[in-house]
Amino acid sequence: MKKTIFLKIFGSHLILTLVLAAAVLAVSFRIIRRNHIDDQSARLRELSEVLKPQILPLLGGGGIPELDAYCKSMSRGIGVRITVIGKEGVVLASSEGDPAEMDIHAYRPEIFSALQGHEQLAIRRSSTVEEDMLYAAFPLAGKDGVSGVLRLSVYMRTLDSLVSRWQKSLARTVVLLMIFVLLASALLARGISGPIRETIKAARKVAAGDLNAKVSFRNRGELGDFARSFNAMTSELKGTFDELAAQKEELGAVLSSIREGLLVIDKNDRILLANGKLNEILRNDELGNRRYWEVIRSSKFTELIRRVRAGGDHGEEEIRLEDRTFLGSASCLPSCDKVVVTLHDLTEFRNIEKIKKDFILNVSHELRTPLAAVKGFVEALEPPADEESRGYLGIIKRNTDRMINIVEDLLRLSELEEKGAQPEIEAVDMRNMAENVLRLFEPAALKKGLRLELSAPEGLAPLKADPYQMEQVLINLVDNAVKYTEKGRVTVSLGEKGDEFLMSVSDTGIGIPAEHLPHLFERFYVVDRSRSRKLGGTGLGLCIVKHIVLLHGGRFSAESRVGEGTIVSIVLPRES
Repeated sequence: MKKTIFLKIFGSHLILTLVLAAAVLAVSFRIIRRNHIDDQSARLRELSEVLKPQILPLLGGGGIPELDAYCKSMSRGIGVRITVIGKEGVVLASSEGDPAEMDIHAYRPEIFSALQGHEQLAIRRSSTVEEDMLYAAFPLAGKDGVSGVLRLSVYMRTLDSLVSRWQKSLARTVVLLMIFVLLASALLARGISGPIRETIKAARKVAAGDLNAKVSFRNRGELGDFARSFNAMTSELKGTFDELAAQKEELGAVLSSIREGLLVIDKNDRILLANGKLNEILRNDELGNRRYWEVIRSSKFTELIRRVRAGGDHGEEEIRLEDRTFLGSASCLPSCDKVVVTLHDLTEFRNIEKIKKDFILNVSHELRTPLAAVKGFVEALEPPADEESRGYLGIIKRNTDRMINIVEDLLRLSELEEKGAQPEIEAVDMRNMAENVLRLFEPAALKKGLRLELSAPEGLAPLKADPYQMEQVLINLVDNAVKYTEKGRVTVSLGEKGDEFLMSVSDTGIGIPAEHLPHLFERFYVVDRSRSRKLGGTGLGLCIVKHIVLLHGGRFSAESRVGEGTIVSIVLPRES
């Protein structure tokens, strides 16, 4: 790279200098030769003006021998060949050779033009002396017109020798200038390439991780500014990398302190980041750059990742890994190219929950028999007992019934919460079922003066659902409505919208405060405990309703205003 930079600068200057030198020499040689020819032509013209007055009298007076002698003597003095030609083209006198032996010159270019009255120059080879010569022909004009031609000529070898000396001198000067220019170009190229090479070395050090590398800025101008900018950049990079390193250490400390497993997955399903807790969960210390499905073999985990990528939001899924249970929470990063997943260990919680369920189930089963025996003995003791004893027996019987109801509801709830529980689906005439349920509560409603109403369209299509569980839903909802309504009415509404079946139970009772609505469907949750205990409520009815609706793939909600009444709404799919 450094040779290329130097050679590019120096080579371009070298080529440019050679081209300019060649052009200068070529043009200069032409100009010098042309100038010398012009100088010689001017000299010959001046000589002609001196010679004409001497030659014309001899030419007109018939003194041809004297003219020839005059030309020979003058030629030796001025170093110019002199020839006089008559108007017929015959050579009358010549400074070199015998005129009588010379050819007719009438048709030679310069002679022909001069006989016409025009001065003429010509450079050609002389047939007399067999050399290249510069000819200048001048008309000799008298009273009767052109009477002859005075031709002056010089040898081209003399002119070429003089031009050659000038050319050699010029060539030496050009060569010396070229050497000077090339030396200056080499120094300039080295002055440019040197800082660049130094910058390249510093850049390589920076690329290798040495952020302390600097470039000296002895140069002024753009190269100095470039060096200072480079040094400022490396200083800024060093500060940025130091800050990133500190942030990385902080991030590592944060990730290590997280008690949940955490991993980041890229768009190619590779694990980019995993904390120590995840390594502990998976019992694998080499997770980096591996595909997540190679180390986490769970179809639910894979489905969670796909769902979050498709939705681009957030998702949760309970995942079983070997003998442990985790709550997987996944979110897409803003670019949606990566997914962040946390695994929260639910194993202990689920074990406690299972123990709790097993305990409730076992206790419920065990309580059924003694409660039934207590109720049987109370009923047996009632007829012979006196009035005071009957009052006590009535309290025992009422509380026994309440305990039996609680046990039955707990058993029913346990069945609904059982893993893999499935409803027995068949076509259910919900209108007919609602009528039968309302008849069950007619005595209690008449006793309180309440109206029981059914709002359902004629020809309502059957619902695909478990008939027993749907009946439990209606019984629990109507039972609650009748218990907590002192006047007015209780209405069961049925309908359909698209592929969904709509069901609601509304009343004009005491209503429920807004802060209790989010907890209404929780187990054993009652709004007014004293009133619930008095009415014999178990606190499990709405919880059973919730599980049945969820088991059928539906959704539920409750709306209420204190003193105005409550509406519990259920939406079920037509095909559960």
